[in-house]
Amino acid sequence: MATISHSPLQSDKALGAMRFQWISEFWHYRELLYFLAWREVKVRYKQAALGAAWAIIQPLFTMIIFTLFFGRLAGLPSEDIPYPLFSFCALVPWTYFAGTLGLAGNSLVSNANLVTKVYFPRVLLPAATVISGMLDFLIGSLFLVLMMFYYHIKPGWPLVFVPMFVLNMMLLALGISMLLAAFNVRYRDVKYALPFIIQIWLFVTPIIYPVTFLPARYQRVLAFNPMAGIVEGLRACLFSTHPMPWKLVGISWSVTVVLLILGAVYFRRTEKTFADIV
Repeated sequence: MATISHSPLQSDKALGAMRFQWISEFWHYRELLYFLAWREVKVRYKQAALGAAWAIIQPLFTMIIFTLFFGRLAGLPSEDIPYPLFSFCALVPWTYFAGTLGLAGNSLVSNANLVTKVYFPRVLLPAATVISGMLDFLIGSLFLVLMMFYYHIKPGWPLVFVPMFVLNMMLLALGISMLLAAFNVRYRDVKYALPFIIQIWLFVTPIIYPVTFLPARYQRVLAFNPMAGIVEGLRACLFSTHPMPWKLVGISWSVTVVLLILGAVYFRRTEKTFADIV
């Protein structure tokens, strides 16, 4: 009996065609992506008395606590940057990142009725959360600008690199969100473990301290935390006293690309089973 074998070249072509089809579907459903993102925004602030002000309140009060305990009492260095500004400029991207992971990780399960009844690229659900969270990020960034005016801080020419770090932050959030959302469909432990992981991740990211505060051997380990490069890079864009950590930035982008590819591949391979399991 004859057997049919498939060469590695044929398998690679099939995989490439599958990925191209996914990107094509993503573009075809772009209007639905905008709708889902806007729905996320409306649901987030529905019946919230303070509305979008929460985008400022959360990092602001966290900054006050960090300034009191870590800046004043513990005396952690801030590299000649006022500690409230030093911590707040890191808390704005971190608040976006942590909030996005928390919501996107549960995006498939919380939209089970939509997943089981209507066909559309399921990746739109975590992607919509990534996009909708940018509203909070922009509001927090505007408050950061006001703080810089208050402290008479003028950014230098590295400010032009801010979009690069914002894109890095969004792609990192998307890659991890795809992994978490797909895992959460099969393993509901994700929603219980995620808050704990985010809490630990906060302290291994240079938010309350600069990277230079750590010994050299720990700095090398910290470099593989992609949020470290994003936070330190944004600081370098805003404060002329803070040099641009290009090595840290390069590692951050490398890890982000790897996580984005892993997230996309795993999400695509498990997407067909979502409607049966969720």
